[in-house]
Amino acid sequence: MNSTRITRYHRKLVTLAGAILFSLHSITAAAQHTDSSIKPSPIGTSRVWGKIDGLSIIGLVQGPSAAAAPLQIACVFEYTEGDIFHPPALPAALNGMVHLDQALKGQITELRKGGQFTGHYLETILITPPKGAMKAPQLLLIGLGDRNHFDADMMITVGAVALREAIRIGVSGFSFASDIKDAGIDSPTALVAGNVTKGIIKAYHTQRYLQQHHLAPVKPVTKAILLAGPAFFETAGEGIKEAIASFHQ
Repeated sequence: MNSTRITRYHRKLVTLAGAILFSLHSITAAAQHTDSSIKPSPIGTSRVWGKIDGLSIIGLVQGPSAAAAPLQIACVFEYTEGDIFHPPALPAALNGMVHLDQALKGQITELRKGGQFTGHYLETILITPPKGAMKAPQLLLIGLGDRNHFDADMMITVGAVALREAIRIGVSGFSFASDIKDAGIDSPTALVAGNVTKGIIKAYHTQRYLQQHHLAPVKPVTKAILLAGPAFFETAGEGIKEAIASFHQ
């Protein structure tokens, strides 16, 4: 083997070794991050993340079918066959949208599959569940559009729609579930929760303006409950607190 070939061979070995070391470092770092950042919170954990101008933003570890509120809001993407039941969606035991669909005896899937509710971005539909089917007496679905085009910034507008629809329906508070993780989308938890919060607060301030100028009835929403899974509660809370703080600057 001549010196040129030996040099090339040596370079390949160095490159391969570097790639292996980099991969091992990445895997180790990811494992360390997972171990340190995920701190599961028990079901039922509740915390007031902040208040602004009479509106309380509350975090709750609970599924949308079991959360007690005058109105439950949940988000869904455009329908694809079996999308909430099969990977990459979360397993049924951890999937709030599956529990919600089961509480309504599969009617959410039927509405989506039959095209009565397509889930286009910002499309809404209000459902009155049978008595006792879920804790909230009313359910509002908000569409998130094509899952392949999801962007966390979209959730600012989704949050605004949630607040405005709650006002239109006439409730004093609502519970909100983004259901993005349930759908298998690897979304940034803190950013999504923070953006939803920003949208809610912006719409809330707009409503207060309308009320002050006698352009809307005075029946304020005073409570927004943002649901999170046990593994994401604290992370979501950081995003929510940061969003609330941004309105005090």
